[in-house]
Amino acid sequence: MSLFTLHPPQTEMTPLLVTIPHTGTDVPPQILARWTDAAKALPDTDWHLAPLYDFVPRIGAGLLVARYSRYVIDLNRPADGHALYPGRDETARVPTSTFEQADIYLPEQLPSADEIAERTERYWRPWHDEVRRQLALRKARFGFAVLFDAHSIRSEVPRFFSGRLPGLMLGTADGHSCDPQMAQAALDVFEASPFSWALNAPFKGGHITRSFGAPVDGVHALQLEMSQRLYMDEDPPFQYNPSKADVLKPWLERALQAILATLPALKSASAPGQVGAAPGSAGRVARIACRARSSHGFRTSAFDGLY
Repeated sequence: MSLFTLHPPQTEMTPLLVTIPHTGTDVPPQILARWTDAAKALPDTDWHLAPLYDFVPRIGAGLLVARYSRYVIDLNRPADGHALYPGRDETARVPTSTFEQADIYLPEQLPSADEIAERTERYWRPWHDEVRRQLALRKARFGFAVLFDAHSIRSEVPRFFSGRLPGLMLGTADGHSCDPQMAQAALDVFEASPFSWALNAPFKGGHITRSFGAPVDGVHALQLEMSQRLYMDEDPPFQYNPSKADVLKPWLERALQAILATLPALKSASAPGQVGAAPGSAGRVARIACRARSSHGFRTSAFDGLY
């Protein structure tokens, strides 16, 4: 069985690739047999992101969707196991507990170091090789490539955060993984939307964003984390909510289109072979980021009771 599904562009290709690493629900039987009932429910899945982003090929972008559960291997963690957020609780490349701190494995069934290394080679590395290949294809054609890494999470996860998360959380590795104009373009859309949002808090972008984003080399990466309340029911059986999703999807498409709209200016403003920021764009992002903060760290909108 394939480790992922690639949906190619249905119209003229653009430099954009959208990745969804945490929506998979496949689990090899020999691994599933060692899991607790709590783990078998896959509660920390980024549910329903493939249908939510099904418009992506229609705007000329590729859509790469992982098929295996993040409990098998977390594609958004580094292969060497170093922490993404030092000093903060986070799950591992092969997690052993759920977000609610329930055990994933039955007693005496934890994976060994050799098994973790084997899973890394079997599941983790092919995903990253494919992302690298898709970005290289786009860079060869256009001179640059854009990666948009899509995620979702329950609105309240006390293990990691107190209170309720914003609706939309954009991560750019504190401005290091993409040109500031791209972040600005997405934030302008979020500012106009009915959703609460934040920039680089509490998520800055995981390993995928940080490892592939290299603006000086013409590869730009952004991560969007979303609270699942925006498009689904957060309690089991984790059902997709079409009425909510129909409100959200146009804003996601506008954000991606806005990012793509920055590319001609970036290309014309750059020296050959390098994509650079337009003058003053970093300052604009810094100002809008400040507006995103409230006394609790996040901007809240008038619609925050809904979104």
